[in-house]
Amino acid sequence: MRLPFPKIFLLIALSLPLGSLASLGSGAIAQDAPVAAPAETAGQAAPQPASPQAQPEQAANTPFDRSLVELEQAKKKLASLQESAKQNSNDDDALVALVGKSEEVGRVAAGISSRLKPRLDEINNRLTQLGAPPKDGQPPEAPIVTQERDKLTAERAQLSAILGDADNVSSATVRLSSDVLAMRRQLFAATLFKRTELSGSTFGDAGTEFLHETSNFGGALLSWSSFVWKFKRLSLFTAVFLSLAAALIFLSTGYRVFDRYFERDSRIEDPSYVSRLSIAFWSTLIRSFAIAAFLVSSYLFLSSFNVLRPDIAPIMAAIFGFIGLVYFVGRVTNAVFAPFRPHWRLVKLSNKGAYSLGWCVLVMAIVNGLDFVLSRVSEAMGSPVVVTVAKSFVASLIIGLIFIAASFGRPILAKNGDPDAPGRHWPHGMAIILRVIGGVLIFTAMIGYVGLARFIAAQLVVTSAVIATIYLGILLGKAVSNQDAFPETKFGRFLARRFKFGEVALDQASLVAGLAIYALALGTGVPLILLSWGFHIQDLELIAYRLFTEIKLGNITISLVGIFTGVLFFAGGYLLTRWLQRWLDGNVMARGQVDLGVRNSVKTGIGYLGVAIAAIVGVSAAGIDLSSLALVASALSVGIGFGLQNIVSNFVSGLILLVERPFKVGDWIVSGTSEGIVKRISVRATEIETFRKQSIIVPNSELINASLGNWTHRNRLTRAEIPVSVGCDADPQKVMDILLELVRTVPKILRNPEPHVEFLKFGPTSLDFEMRFYLADLSDGMGIKNNLRIAILQRFRNEGIDISYPQQELPIARGPALSRFVAVPESAEETPDLEAANEEPSAVVETLAAQEMRGRARRRTER
Repeated sequence: MRLPFPKIFLLIALSLPLGSLASLGSGAIAQDAPVAAPAETAGQAAPQPASPQAQPEQAANTPFDRSLVELEQAKKKLASLQESAKQNSNDDDALVALVGKSEEVGRVAAGISSRLKPRLDEINNRLTQLGAPPKDGQPPEAPIVTQERDKLTAERAQLSAILGDADNVSSATVRLSSDVLAMRRQLFAATLFKRTELSGSTFGDAGTEFLHETSNFGGALLSWSSFVWKFKRLSLFTAVFLSLAAALIFLSTGYRVFDRYFERDSRIEDPSYVSRLSIAFWSTLIRSFAIAAFLVSSYLFLSSFNVLRPDIAPIMAAIFGFIGLVYFVGRVTNAVFAPFRPHWRLVKLSNKGAYSLGWCVLVMAIVNGLDFVLSRVSEAMGSPVVVTVAKSFVASLIIGLIFIAASFGRPILAKNGDPDAPGRHWPHGMAIILRVIGGVLIFTAMIGYVGLARFIAAQLVVTSAVIATIYLGILLGKAVSNQDAFPETKFGRFLARRFKFGEVALDQASLVAGLAIYALALGTGVPLILLSWGFHIQDLELIAYRLFTEIKLGNITISLVGIFTGVLFFAGGYLLTRWLQRWLDGNVMARGQVDLGVRNSVKTGIGYLGVAIAAIVGVSAAGIDLSSLALVASALSVGIGFGLQNIVSNFVSGLILLVERPFKVGDWIVSGTSEGIVKRISVRATEIETFRKQSIIVPNSELINASLGNWTHRNRLTRAEIPVSVGCDADPQKVMDILLELVRTVPKILRNPEPHVEFLKFGPTSLDFEMRFYLADLSDGMGIKNNLRIAILQRFRNEGIDISYPQQELPIARGPALSRFVAVPESAEETPDLEAANEEPSAVVETLAAQEMRGRARRRTER
C-alpha cells in the first residue's frame, strides 16, 4: 500500500509514541466490529458523481457559467458524501476522510459565493441608480433604460439563485461535518466501553486462533520474503542502502552537530539547574526526532520501491512505530531519572530506585508496543476479534501488576542525600495512587472492559511520557528566560562572543529563547497528545488548515497566514516610509536648501501618511474587512467625545501646527513661562529646549489657544539696545558721536536699518541714552552687546566721561543732635570718640556701627 509522503511522514513521526491506541479507532477491540476497511475502499464503494467529461459540453467562459458548473458538481459530490457517511458509520478512517472531502466541497461553495457577490453588489447599485420604473401617468423613460433594468433584474435573479444554492451547499457541508463528528464520538465511546464476556472458553478459542494466526503470519511472511528475493531483490537492496544512508545522515550528522548540547559531562560534579534541564530536554527531543526521521525514511523507501505488500505494509509500519515508542520512552526516562549519573538527575531518587523505575516504565512501553504490533498482525491476517481481546487483556494485566509492584519499592532518596544509600518508601499517598491505578486496570480488564483498560494503559505510558517532555520544555524555557541564567548557557556565551551582545541584548535574547522553547515543546507535544486521545492525522491537518486560513470572529474571518502577510505588508510599508523620509530629507530638500522647519514638517507629514497607508494595507492583507470596523469606529467616537477630548484636541492642534507652521523646529519661542528653542513637533506635544538645556514638553493645544511669541517666525532679524547713563556734566553730542562711532565698527551690525542713539531723558543724577542697532541673526546679540559695553567703558574713560551710577545721600547730624543716635556707654572702653567723629563723618558711622555690634553680642551672651 503506497501512501502520500506528507501523510505517512505525519503518520509515523507523530504516532511513534502512540502505543496500542491507534487500533482503538479501527474498532479492533470491539467484539462484533468488522475489520476496518481503508478510507480509499470506502470511497470506492460510495457512489461517485458523474465525470465532467461525460456531461455535455457547456459554455463556461464567464464566471457565471463556471460557477454554475462547479455548483452542480459540488451538489453531486455532497450527495455522494452523505450516502457514504450512512454506509460507513462504523468505519472511523472512512469518516475522517469524509470530513476532509466535505470541507473541500464547502470551500468550493464559499469560493463561488465570494466570486459572484461583487457582481451582485454592482447590479444592486446600478439598479438603485436607475431607480424604479415609471408608474402609470408618469412620463415614459427611455427604452434603453428599460432594457438595461430588465437585463440587470434577470441577471440578479440568476445570481441570487446560484448564491442561494451555494449557501445551501455550505450549510449542508457544515451539517455533514457535525454529523460525522457525532458518529465518530459515538463510535469511539462504543469501542471504548464495549464489554466482552470473558470465560475459559473465550481464552481457549483465543489460544487456538492465535496459533492459527501465527501459522498464517509465518506463511505470509515467508511468501513475501520469497517474492521479494526473487523479483524485488534489486529494489530491496536499493531501499536498504538508502535507509542506511538516511541513518547516516539523520543519526550521525545529528549527533555530530548537537552532541555538545545533550551529552552529560561526567567531569562536572555539580551541574547547574539550567544545564540539567537543557540536556534532558534536548537529548530527548533531538534524538527522538532523529530516530523518527530514520524510521520514516526507511518506510518510505520500502514503500516507494514496491517492496511491501498490502498485507505486510501495516505490520511493518507498526514495527517501526513500536521501535519509535520504546526509544522515545527510554529517552524520557533516561533524561529524568539518569540512573547512572546521579548528579544530573532531575528527581530525588536513589540510584537503585532510578534504575528500577526506569525499567518499569520501559517494560510498560514494550508491552504496549507489542500489543500494538500484534493487533496489526491480527487485522492483516483477518483473525477473529477474540484474539485481539485476549492480547489486550494480557497486556493490561501486566501493566497493572507493574504499577502495583512499583508501589512497594523504595526509590526515594535517603535523608542523608547519598544516592548509593538504600532509598526510602514512596510517600503514603503516592503508593496508594499507584496501587489504585494498577487495581483499576486489572479490575476493568477482568469485568470485560478490555478496550477501556487498554486505553488507560496506553495513556498512562504514552501521554505521561509526552507530558513529561512538555514539562521539561516549559521548565527549560522558564529557566532560560531568567536574566541571570541565559548568559551562562552555551548559546548565551556564543551570542556574547560572536555578536558582541551586551547585558540588555542578552536579556532580550533570553526572552525570545524562552518563548521559542515554549512554542517548540507545546507544538510538538500537543499534537501527540491529541493523537493519543483519538484524533487522526487528518483531524490535525484540518485543524491546522482552519487555524492558518480561516478563524471566524463573528462576521470577521481572519487567518494566521493572513495576519502574517498583513504584518509583512505593514513592516514593508513602514520601512519604505522611513526610507522615503530619509531620501527626501537628505537628498531633495537638503540639496535644495529648504528651510529646516519645512523639512521637519514634510518629513513628519510623510511619516504619518506612510504609516497610515501601511496600516490600512496591512489590515486589508490580513483579510479584515474595513467596513466591518464601522461599529468599532462609532463606539470609539463616543469615547473620543467624552474621555479623549484633550488627546484629540492636542492631536488636531498638532496637525494645525504642522500645516499652518506658526513656528518650526529651530525657532526661538516664548509661551507663558516657557522660552527656548523648538526641538521637535509631534501631533500631541512640542518639545522646547530652554537655554539651560532643560526639555519642556508642551501640549499642542496650549500653543494654539494661548499667546505665543516667536523671535524667528519670518526671519532672524532683531533689534538690540544698550542703555548708557553718563554724568550730568558730559557733552550729549559727544556721547552720541562716540556711541555711533563704536557701533559702526562692528561688521555684524546692519547698516540698513541704520544704527542710531536716542537721548532718552534727564535722570536725577545722569543723562540717559540708548544705543539701538539691528542684527541679521539674533543669536549674535549677546556677544556683540558684551563687546560693545567693554568698548564704551574703555572709550569713556579715555575721553574723561563719567559713567553715572545710582547714588543715595545720607545726612549726618553734627553737635548735640548726635546724642540721639549714640547710646550711653556702660564703660569707658565703649565711649565713642565724638571729637574725631565731628571731624570725620564717616568715623561717626563706623563708631555707631561698632557700638551696635558690641551691644548685640552682649545681649546674646546674657540670654
